[in-house]
Amino acid sequence: MQFTANELAKIVKGKVEGNGEVKVWKPCKIEEGCEGGITFLGNPVYTHYIYEQEASVVIVRKDFVAEHPIGSTLIRVDNPYVAVAVLLHAFNERSKPPKGRSLRSSIGRGSKVGKHCYIGAYAVVGRHCTIGDNVKIYPNACIGDNCKIGDGTIIYAGVKIYEGVEIGRNCIIHAGAVIGADGFGFAPAGDGTWNKIDQIGNVVLEDNVEVGANTCIDRATMGSTILHEGVKVDNLCQVAHNVVVGRNTAMASQVGIAGSCKVGEECIIAGQAGIVGHITVGDHVTIGAQSGVTHSVKSGSTVFGSPAMEASKRRKVEVLLRNIEQLVARVAKLETR
Repeated sequence: MQFTANELAKIVKGKVEGNGEVKVWKPCKIEEGCEGGITFLGNPVYTHYIYEQEASVVIVRKDFVAEHPIGSTLIRVDNPYVAVAVLLHAFNERSKPPKGRSLRSSIGRGSKVGKHCYIGAYAVVGRHCTIGDNVKIYPNACIGDNCKIGDGTIIYAGVKIYEGVEIGRNCIIHAGAVIGADGFGFAPAGDGTWNKIDQIGNVVLEDNVEVGANTCIDRATMGSTILHEGVKVDNLCQVAHNVVVGRNTAMASQVGIAGSCKVGEECIIAGQAGIVGHITVGDHVTIGAQSGVTHSVKSGSTVFGSPAMEASKRRKVEVLLRNIEQLVARVAKLETR
């Protein structure tokens, strides 16, 4: 699998500076650049490597000015990070995707499987499911009855999708994820025990949603738990019953969102943040790592801390906490006087 610099420049919409016919066959980190490799310079901290490495091609910003000679062919682009994302996708597309259905797989009665799908060994598709075209279902994945999976979606090994789940087009569900398990619903019986509340809703993932490894998204008590188009969920996250997450929101590892919470569009939720149930987080909100969000957050806010506060207020609190020992000592002296 090879590309020329000219081919790559067309893919990433960049301009070649140097030998456009040089061939590359592997992406690499800039500090490990070698012949046949393509790398990129996005962060100025790594600038010194561009003069030391030996990659055949380096992607740089349009306004990059070299202070020393560079032996590599350059591709100048507006944004190297975006270009690399496109580049890696191009390399991945050229690799041979798995095809066909394993004889050790199982497809239930009444299910329909589209064209050019891959179904791996010991994968199970339940009854009355609809599987779109170009879907890949890797070994040991299990899809329950009455599920719908859109065109181009990838279900990696060991994923468990419960009955009635609807997944859109071009989604990616990574290994070990569980989509549609029961929401955590129990009512106290009055004698110290708990009565289970049946969870009869489902989960809906719209187009272009990605769910990380070992993440759990619970089915709704009634209605649907919904992740709207373009949502990105990292590994080891928990999305509880009846949660709704808006378009293009991203959450990092170990985020937990409690039941019936509404999260807006284009939010960023950093790692280990927790959001209580039955509140609303507006659009374009940023929630810092390890934050505990206990109340609704208005659109456009940045909050962090536990309990989470507006960033400006929280910074003042942090300053006071760092000086608390001296403040206590001053108060003690004043009381003594």
